[in-house]
Amino acid sequence: MLAAGTLAFGQYKSEPAGAPPTEAAPAIRDALQKDGVRITGPQGTLCEIWLRTTAPSGPKSSESDLTLPTIPHGALIGVIRYPAKTTDRRGDAIKPGVYTMRYSYYPVNGDHQGVAPQRDFAVLSLASADTDLNATPAFDALIAMSRKASGIQHPLVLSISNPDPDYKAGFDKQGDTDWVLEEKLGDTSFAIVLVGTAGS
Repeated sequence: MLAAGTLAFGQYKSEPAGAPPTEAAPAIRDALQKDGVRITGPQGTLCEIWLRTTAPSGPKSSESDLTLPTIPHGALIGVIRYPAKTTDRRGDAIKPGVYTMRYSYYPVNGDHQGVAPQRDFAVLSLASADTDLNATPAFDALIAMSRKASGIQHPLVLSISNPDPDYKAGFDKQGDTDWVLEEKLGDTSFAIVLVGTAGS
């Protein structure tokens, strides 16, 4: 499960995105940052993202190797808008639209061995079909929701990266291809890969 919106690589930058999109359900929209982040690149706006102002919380997970162990599986962490068709890290299409982002981590069952250095992902679903702010769908249900958005067997996911221990908000290139947004999810440091390619 590796994905993140990507265009032909070049220079990217972030800027304010304004208010959350009206396509999101009212309760969800009210829980988001009042001014999101717009990512622009060689072909214009890649995406706009709004995180929750307060991080969803729950008992610390007993799962190992999680980047965000205090966030419940399936909890809503934000909303993202793609104004134009693009592709993800696997080369799969992301259609224009507004998507919810929910926190997930793949199960340790051998199916995803070695796909990423971390187990955490933001799973995307159509905002029009995902309207319950407080829902925390289980793994299979969440993946099924996302497959309706992707239209293929693979869900739409964005890689969550380990945040810099010396947190510094911004959008920067990390490694050869990845561009990572570091923001605060409430009081929690949060980093997500918005541009990149899957490793071989």
